[in-house]
Amino acid sequence: MPNSSTRLESPLLGEPYLLTPGPLTTSAKVKQAMLRDWGSWDSEFRALTLEMRTSLLELTGDTKGELDCVPMQGSGSFSVEAMLASFVPRDGKVLVLSNGAYGQRIAQTLVYLNRDHTVMDKGDYIPPRGDEVTAALEIDSSISHVVVVHCETSSGILNPVKEISDAVDACGRKLLVDSMSAFGAIPLDINEVNYVAMVSSANKCIEGVPGFGFIIAKKDELEAAKGRSHSLSLDIHAQWTHMNKTGQWRFTPPTHVMVAFVEALRAHKAEGGVAGRGGRYTKNRDVVVEGMRELGFETLLKDRWLSPIIVTFFCPAHKSFCFDKFYALLKAKGFIIYPGKLTVVASFRIGCIGHMDEHVMRKVVAAAKEALAEMGVDSAVPPEKALVERAKLAA
Repeated sequence: MPNSSTRLESPLLGEPYLLTPGPLTTSAKVKQAMLRDWGSWDSEFRALTLEMRTSLLELTGDTKGELDCVPMQGSGSFSVEAMLASFVPRDGKVLVLSNGAYGQRIAQTLVYLNRDHTVMDKGDYIPPRGDEVTAALEIDSSISHVVVVHCETSSGILNPVKEISDAVDACGRKLLVDSMSAFGAIPLDINEVNYVAMVSSANKCIEGVPGFGFIIAKKDELEAAKGRSHSLSLDIHAQWTHMNKTGQWRFTPPTHVMVAFVEALRAHKAEGGVAGRGGRYTKNRDVVVEGMRELGFETLLKDRWLSPIIVTFFCPAHKSFCFDKFYALLKAKGFIIYPGKLTVVASFRIGCIGHMDEHVMRKVVAAAKEALAEMGVDSAVPPEKALVERAKLAA
């Protein structure tokens, strides 16, 4: 990974940094990889598809060859739906561990799929714990699967997937992981977290661009998925068998996106893989959190649950603070942040992922300081209500 004196190259001239949980800022090499047209049936493109699948499997810790990787066209939510439809039998039942918008989306998807499910709703910003999962599974023997979001980006919380996996294993159930915004930067070793399937996306921690997701699953589960899917396009078993037989995607792949992703995977490996990428993002988080706190901003989460993916900050209580103006001022200075998703108090989020480093994050803090001054805001301290809510969460 780059050391503190190494700087990643800046975005192309006039491009702002995307401080979001994906799409995100990509390198010039990733962008350049999309300048060539490809035939999806061509042997060179098929070889790149195989390289992509193999490279992703290398990030899982699978030394027994029990996993395989299946890319799926569309956004990450397409792959989540495909996973739920393919790996949960039609007579199965899912325990959804929800603490934010993406847990809620999983539950909504299960309604569309007509899969029986129950939701453990932790509010928006408290992690589900292993003992709670154990209790829920002991009460309801009909639950066959548990699904958890690895990093819930609506708050920035990193959920304790190892703890959850141990509880699910002990109760003899199966774990599905939505690692959309974490895979590639946060370890998800199959030897530590015993999932039957997980999903992620090209435009997250690998630092590619949007266009497809991917499912990594146990081969026996892929075999068992035959005939389960409700959808021709999202049938993981059909995609898997066709790809293994022909080397091709079943339907037109996002060729430019896939080739760009291979370039991103090569850069990921050169940076030191999951440890190197996660280390850079962690430094990004630490720098921006320290700097914003020095300005008076407060994080929603205590340090224990802060992920290196995205951080939620409370909006200042100052009467002159307006988020829309703050957003516009930061964008003019070259940084695009993310609105908040809290329902109780006003907030915003700053992403730590993408092709940027600690030097960029220091510039983000400086830009925030300038924006506050331009707005006439001399204190970024949040309203008392926000601090009260955070105290409840900590309890």
